[in-house]
Amino acid sequence: MAAVDKLAPDVGTKTACKSFGISRASVYRHRGKTDSPETPRRRKAPPRALSEPKRHEVLDTLHSERFQDKAPLEVYATLLDEGRYLCSARTMYRILDDNAEVKERRDQLSHPAYKKPELLAIAPNQVWSWDITKLLGPVKWSYFYLYVILDIFSRYVVGWMLAHRESAALAKELIAAACAKQNVQRGQLTIHADRGSSMKSKPVAFLMADLGVTKTHSRPYTSDDNPFSEAQFKTLKYRPDFPDRFGSIEDARLFCREFFPWYNDEHKHTGICLLPPSAVHYGKAESLIASRQTVLDRAYELTPERFVRKPATHESMPKAVWINPPKPATS
Repeated sequence: MAAVDKLAPDVGTKTACKSFGISRASVYRHRGKTDSPETPRRRKAPPRALSEPKRHEVLDTLHSERFQDKAPLEVYATLLDEGRYLCSARTMYRILDDNAEVKERRDQLSHPAYKKPELLAIAPNQVWSWDITKLLGPVKWSYFYLYVILDIFSRYVVGWMLAHRESAALAKELIAAACAKQNVQRGQLTIHADRGSSMKSKPVAFLMADLGVTKTHSRPYTSDDNPFSEAQFKTLKYRPDFPDRFGSIEDARLFCREFFPWYNDEHKHTGICLLPPSAVHYGKAESLIASRQTVLDRAYELTPERFVRKPATHESMPKAVWINPPKPATS
């Protein structure tokens, strides 16, 4: 190893190892063991490296008022146009990096810290989530807009609408109809949405104020503050019969008229103990769970050997559903 280390500065480690028939990996491993952590091995500066005065000249040029807001590539090209060559653009980056100055040099927009919405529902018709998704039309760049309002506790779709456009007036009409159908009382309901134009519109805000409904919005630039609506749209678009495109708005409405009754009355939702949303929304969940438990008890009585640890127990309904549950306090 010592012979390789003596020869390496003159011909390079690779050539020295080849001359002595020694693996480079062994040499590097040996060097790592002998180097002291307090005095780390420094790579010898290559002969083509810029001298210190030249490095200072490059840095002073980059710091100049003329170039202080420009990227090294732009500085490099500008100097070439003027018949000057200080160094390559990559070397400019290396010099800046050695001085901890490699960063975004332009002024950047800083976003304030937004308070996340924390919404709790312990029964139906306490918190609704609503959103709009696009369904592809018959030709490129054509869409139909599907409005859906969902109860987050029961996952029941309390209202939906399909339209040619996104409109605050249509959203207002849908919300008013859903509140009337569910007999929502003043101060009972919170409706959560993202920050789309219809969601933040004055007609919708005035309607909610008239109905005594509280409105909340997702944080800006936050994609997971409206998770229940996003999950419902995924269920819609992952159905086996969901087409790539709809031939017309009538075709889309026909699909939705079949999908939403299935979703509300037949779909076994994993978030609510594999019960259909309508059963939870209209107070039938406990009786269905009790009926299922009877079946499980009977199965245990007939074939207890199939239940290794204990009799099967049906999952209980969640007592509370959150959008952004608060973090537990740390002691």
